[in-house]
Amino acid sequence: MIVFLAFLVYPILEGMRLSLYQINYDSEKFVGLANYTTLFNDPVFFKAIFNTIIFVVFIVLLTVGFALFVASAVFDKNAKYVSFIRGSYYIPVMVSMVVMSMVWSFLLNPANGLISFIYKDMGLGTINLLGNPKTVLPVVIFVTFATNVGQAIILYIASMIGVSKELFEAAEIDGASRWQVISKILIPSVGPTTTYITIINIIAVLKIFVVIQLLTGGGPNNSSVTLMYYLYNNAFKYNQLGVASAVGVIMFVITLLLSVPQLRSMIKVK
Repeated sequence: MIVFLAFLVYPILEGMRLSLYQINYDSEKFVGLANYTTLFNDPVFFKAIFNTIIFVVFIVLLTVGFALFVASAVFDKNAKYVSFIRGSYYIPVMVSMVVMSMVWSFLLNPANGLISFIYKDMGLGTINLLGNPKTVLPVVIFVTFATNVGQAIILYIASMIGVSKELFEAAEIDGASRWQVISKILIPSVGPTTTYITIINIIAVLKIFVVIQLLTGGGPNNSSVTLMYYLYNNAFKYNQLGVASAVGVIMFVITLLLSVPQLRSMIKVK
């Protein structure tokens, strides 16, 4: 309980307190809601909210959809084949996000990256996916999705293997198709797993930072800035710790609002 209070509750309460202060190196001044007013008058803050919502929606949908597809396709196959699939998709999860971001940075480099070289070799000219406001978000979404989807696949496979064999035998006797088995038995049976994967991915995407820092730096023209990156800039580049704390409080409230309804559905299922 002491550890819980010290490392979870205290930082939240301290963050809320700091969000009401203007903080310098050696002094604090109470300013009420002025930091929040500053945020809501900054167009970059709204850009960060919009980008974060886009990241959450697309990464969660891609992760749940693709993981369900892969897991439902292999869960009843040979055990060695299932182990191979799980290992293959889990390798990127074991690699540090920093390393994965550096690899993608090399591949996407417009000057000497592999993707740019292939694009130019096909006679299509030059391409700069991270420097184009229209393509930078889809690229970052794909990189984040490809790095993290392995964990969801493993969770789904484990959950599907645990579904009662009697249900599949009854479906086979009734002549159900593969799609009917997946849609009527598998997907409803792994509902709690879907809820869990959705929650952890929402929280993970709200904290997305490394891939933004290493691939885009929030650019071009704030096209890929997220709430976490906006918080980092205010805290460590602009020395506005009060404003950064206000961003943290807003992120905490958003996470709470998104997670509570899903946690309630999990409790009802149990």
